[in-house]
Amino acid sequence: MNNRRFTTALMAIIAAAVQAQIAQQSPRLVVNICIDQLSSEYMEQFSQYFGTSGFKELTANGLVYENAQYSFSPVDRSSAIASLMTGTTPYFNGIIGNGWLNKQTLRPASCVDDTGYPGIFTTEYCSPRHILTSTITDELKVATQGKGIVYGIAKQQDAAILSAGHAADGALWKDNYTGSWCTSTYYMKSAPSWLSIFNQHYVTGKKKTEFEMLTELTNLAVMCIEQTGMGHDNLADILNITLDAGVKMETPKDKKQKTDWTTTATQTYINLDRQLADLVATIQSKVGKDNVLFFITGTGYSELPVEEYSQYRIPTGTFYINRTANLLNMYLGALYGSDNYVRGCCRNYIYLNVELIEKKRLKFSDILQISQSFLLQCEGIVNVHTSESLLTASNPRTEPLRNAFNSTVGGHLLIEVAPGWRLLNENTNEVMPVHARTTPFPVIVYGCGIRPQRVTTPVDVDRIAPTISKAIKIRAPNACSEAPLF
Repeated sequence: MNNRRFTTALMAIIAAAVQAQIAQQSPRLVVNICIDQLSSEYMEQFSQYFGTSGFKELTANGLVYENAQYSFSPVDRSSAIASLMTGTTPYFNGIIGNGWLNKQTLRPASCVDDTGYPGIFTTEYCSPRHILTSTITDELKVATQGKGIVYGIAKQQDAAILSAGHAADGALWKDNYTGSWCTSTYYMKSAPSWLSIFNQHYVTGKKKTEFEMLTELTNLAVMCIEQTGMGHDNLADILNITLDAGVKMETPKDKKQKTDWTTTATQTYINLDRQLADLVATIQSKVGKDNVLFFITGTGYSELPVEEYSQYRIPTGTFYINRTANLLNMYLGALYGSDNYVRGCCRNYIYLNVELIEKKRLKFSDILQISQSFLLQCEGIVNVHTSESLLTASNPRTEPLRNAFNSTVGGHLLIEVAPGWRLLNENTNEVMPVHARTTPFPVIVYGCGIRPQRVTTPVDVDRIAPTISKAIKIRAPNACSEAPLF
């Protein structure tokens, strides 16, 4: 009997200890590292070249969700980062892609364009105003009455701003023309002195290697932590960093070019591995290993070289979106009288002239159906969706397209081009390779007492934002309805 009581008491102590480990302390600093075009396949393929402190350390001693996915399609850098930060899809957050057609100016616009806010150390005007919901960083600011520190750092403007959110202390990116690290007056009236000093040291005009540019970005992230005091009080702070795993090369035309592409891809992942190792170790040394929680994930797509399908007699072709838009306008003109029924096109969207259609007292739903029927006859198109059908879509096949659509900035006709083709807009020189395959990527959670574990069940990245919210004890973003990962 005494042995049974002792065993029961021992089990209770062990259970209490386990619960204490599960109820770990809240991190003082959350570091989100989004790696654009990260591929699980390449992580595995090039792992023999990795050190022991980068990808191998993160995956061996972190909580790894092997099969992450986005619940909308198509995905690009901007829409992916916005989804990560808002915990929802473009249907709610409004960021359908890197850009779209401005319905007022009829010109292509970036998802962060804003003429009301000039840049600092750049001539670009921008802000996060196109994000229609709150982000995890916004909610941190609300919860801490503005005291929690938030920064977004990336080589690209859109990645920095979208990851920072509406209420951040700053978004920092590299100007394409001057090479300076810059920001927007949306966040601050003038640049902090430490950013000016950083630019003086690193902006030399000398051409840099990919590794040197990557080192420059991670050094800026570390300086940001040091100079702003991130992670040094009991209030949580968030630093969002965007890195790049994309390989920018033309379609290989021979075996030598194919070898060159593989060599470049290998070096890209070796560089990432080294920088991740240094970045994680440095941040942990400055903030404390138990005080910082890392989230590492990808954007779910890859800009791979377009295969030369034609030489192998595989169906392929080029779909000219601008020519198709012009043909549709001519067709509608033949039916209702010559006029500008089509306002323009961008990506795989065609925008109609709603004001003109209403002025002519034509039924807009009829114009949509007539346009849809006409476009379905064009070669290279497998389906055409109207804005009305996307807003009411409910079947599994169409749901990813619906989730990627937002009526505020999206077009009135969405064209699905056949896989293996490429979409070309001759007016803007925009090229979109088309394929239905996905790029596998993981979600890795590391540090702050997280136990090593591998999870093979597929998970949506929408769940990252509520997971961070739970970890730092704040509300999830206001359009996020997903459950935390843990």
